[in-house]
Amino acid sequence: MTYLVAIAFLIIIASLGSALFFMLKGGSSKAKSGNMARALAFRVGFSIVLFVCILIAWKMGYIQPTGIAAGK
Repeated sequence: MTYLVAIAFLIIIASLGSALFFMLKGGSSKAKSGNMARALAFRVGFSIVLFVCILIAWKMGYIQPTGIAAGK
């Protein structure tokens, strides 16, 4: 599970990097903004999927919370 989350974070960072590249790259503004919006939309979607997967893994018992117990 740790490797899956780490890989997902790397993909999210790579998507942010590609959006930065499209923002800084010269060219027509229509194509640039379309590519940048697509990269940012992918990042947001992948972040939501990662969050939901972490919640499901917690509910199914694959991962356990550590730290301060709730209600204490």
